[in-house]
Amino acid sequence: MSDENAIFDRKSLRLFTGKNAGWDDLAKDCVAFANANGGRITIGVEDKCEAPPPGQLIPEGLGEQITKRVAERTLNVPMVVLPQVAENGGQILDIVISRSPSVASTSDGRFYLRIADTCVPVTGDDVLRLASERSGRPWEAMDSGLVATQIVPAEAEHLFQRLRASERVKASVKLKSDPELLAHYGLVHDSHLTRLGALLIGGSYGRRTIGTAPIIQAMRYDEDGRKINKWSWDDYELSPIDLVDAVWKEVPDFRESYEIAEGLFRRKVPAYDESVIRELLVNALVHRPYTQQGDIFLNLRPDGMTIVNPGRLPLGVTPRNLLHASRRRNDGLARIFHDIGLMEREGSGFDLIYDRLLSQGRPVPVAQEGPDSVEITIQRRILKPEALRLIEEADGYFQLTQRERITLGLLAQSEGLNAKELAQAVEAETSTETASWLGRLLKLGVVSHTGKTSATRYFIDSELLRTARLDKQTTLVRIQPYRLQELIREDLSRYPNSSSPDINRRIGPEIAPRTLKRALDVLVQQGVVAFTGVKRWRLYSLASESHGQSLG
Repeated sequence: MSDENAIFDRKSLRLFTGKNAGWDDLAKDCVAFANANGGRITIGVEDKCEAPPPGQLIPEGLGEQITKRVAERTLNVPMVVLPQVAENGGQILDIVISRSPSVASTSDGRFYLRIADTCVPVTGDDVLRLASERSGRPWEAMDSGLVATQIVPAEAEHLFQRLRASERVKASVKLKSDPELLAHYGLVHDSHLTRLGALLIGGSYGRRTIGTAPIIQAMRYDEDGRKINKWSWDDYELSPIDLVDAVWKEVPDFRESYEIAEGLFRRKVPAYDESVIRELLVNALVHRPYTQQGDIFLNLRPDGMTIVNPGRLPLGVTPRNLLHASRRRNDGLARIFHDIGLMEREGSGFDLIYDRLLSQGRPVPVAQEGPDSVEITIQRRILKPEALRLIEEADGYFQLTQRERITLGLLAQSEGLNAKELAQAVEAETSTETASWLGRLLKLGVVSHTGKTSATRYFIDSELLRTARLDKQTTLVRIQPYRLQELIREDLSRYPNSSSPDINRRIGPEIAPRTLKRALDVLVQQGVVAFTGVKRWRLYSLASESHGQSLG
């Protein structure tokens, strides 16, 4: 599988020799990297190869030629060409492109953006969006107008404590003094608070000063769409860091739960998963455009919740590629949230949301982009309780990866998916990418398939699960055998003189017959259960109801 991604690409040396050298394509790629987050292009390594040919030599003067040709064909592309020698002795050239402080383009006025491992043209109104997002100085670094003495000591100390206690912060950073930490994270510049500093440690006055500090409103609606309750965080007393905890703790809906049936027992499950709610809040706070005013809304309904964030998705990110695209709009804020453990910096937040929801038998989140807002909707109730048990058992036995759990959850929510449907569900563009999401599921026998190429259909087969012996790894039987014995006692109290297969059918066909038989034998030895008949004609009852029936 290729390791080309949003910040790395490789090209064959053959493309830059002869009369038909690919200068225009190289210029386009450099523009795309400059308009994204920068990156590196390695010249001299073939596709699907990890190293250049042994002993490969770069033609003399090619590095200078690349610099000249790209400069002739582009505008605002900061780059440098560096010669390198691989471990096998082959020579390569690394083109290192920095993120452009202004909009980069080709010399004929074309714009491109690097998204995942593809260079995508930017056209129409998106050019204006690109320009608005490429200000020469990031919003976070702008002067807030507040001097450093207006820092709220309690907020600063709280932030310092979290940074120094975090395992994600380097030891050398933890040893910095308080003023050095402020400068290191871009909170103070030239004795003034930056807008990022005012947002995080400037208190309510500082947040009011910058004008676009986040306000969150949570509203509960009934079945008819009438608003019946409301909670607001609109006084700027809390920084974005503390807003996450406050919203989670203060909205009572997040403390609600309900029960789902598991045999004769019932399991209590939360109405909302804490990690999902926190991730949605973090995404809303970190990725919103702070140059635009607007409140964050949590719309709570009987069947679920929609979070509405002002501003559109970053350019290059769409509702269809949220699992793959990673573009941070506020690098400084994202860095601090990452370092104190509130988020994953490399865009894995939606992977986590998909994983948690699907593992709980809930549908995937639904994203919608409007003219000036983004909405993410999640469901409250578990629609497929059997999917929850299946993924728990499979993960406990095979230690599945996050992608494998997501794929298994998608298949568990359907009657099966064909290759195209599965690729669309995981936003994969090639069969190789789809294979990475399936991982070991086919090899382990958890997922089966029929057909070939585009007609391939993937599905979960209960027989395959039994063959994989997942039924012997259930929490009910393996970890808590007394619960199985309790189920048997409850069943026999209702249905005396029952055969082992009948008991098995009523309390859970997913329980292996041998496992049930062992539990029955234990109860017989304890004198709790008695039986009549021999071998397959045995009928079981509670000993108190057997009236002296034979135990031998």
